[in-house]
Amino acid sequence: MASLFEHLQSAQTAGLARIDAQMLLLHACGRDPLDRAWLAAHANDPLSAAHLSAWETAQKRRLSGEPVAYIVGFKEFYGLRLKVDASVLDPRDDTESLVDWALELIPKDKPFKVLDLGTGSGAIALALRSQRPLAQVCATDASPAALAIAQANATALDLPIRFVLADAQHPNWFSCLPGERFDLIVSNPPYIAEGDPHLSALSHEPAMALTSGKDGLDAIRSIAAHAPEHLAGGAWFLFEHGYDQASLATQLLLELGFEQATTRQDLAGVDRCSGGRWPMHVAA
Repeated sequence: MASLFEHLQSAQTAGLARIDAQMLLLHACGRDPLDRAWLAAHANDPLSAAHLSAWETAQKRRLSGEPVAYIVGFKEFYGLRLKVDASVLDPRDDTESLVDWALELIPKDKPFKVLDLGTGSGAIALALRSQRPLAQVCATDASPAALAIAQANATALDLPIRFVLADAQHPNWFSCLPGERFDLIVSNPPYIAEGDPHLSALSHEPAMALTSGKDGLDAIRSIAAHAPEHLAGGAWFLFEHGYDQASLATQLLLELGFEQATTRQDLAGVDRCSGGRWPMHVAA
């Protein structure tokens, strides 16, 4: 009977990344998927029949392209363990760059109104609220299933967030927040172009959270155009985008009247998010 170590070797030979194989094997054994110390200590143990069946199923799911987070049921993001499933995007480490930037703008010592548009699992909103306890964070999503996941995460983490269901049929992402203004707006909207060859690797994730028009910028254009109506004077709008969209993103912001339009890179040095400041004395 093969040991846990031998099962890991076999999975890697079959094409699984080592970290993925470790997490999935731990999950199949009923252990915390991040408890690699346990795995090392039990490397020579055999798998029970039940654990072997769960392990084989997990491998098949991952080899079909399903994210590890969906299989184990959670994803670590900005030090938070978030429940995720196929109704929300698998939170990426790259998005932490957007959180870092937002935290630079949110004061630690006073209330500050923050809006997260298209919150999905709640990753950005919850990360911000966890680091800035005085922030008044509102998060929207057009998917009731996604919003339910985000609300469950907020409850589990004991992080008060105001959740609002957006209108999926309305082109204005702010239609669910009439007349409201915020000190900061952040968003990780869909930004992949329809027909992009990379979409085949993302087939398990919700399409509505991935694609946005022929060049991928439809959602960003719409959000940016309406954002000034919901920004306080001097407030910032920050958003994630594709690796090759920074120039178009900052140009769009400048054309709309934003100031200080700039781009930040992720840890890999890839242009990951852009933002601009709405002028202090300009009424939208």
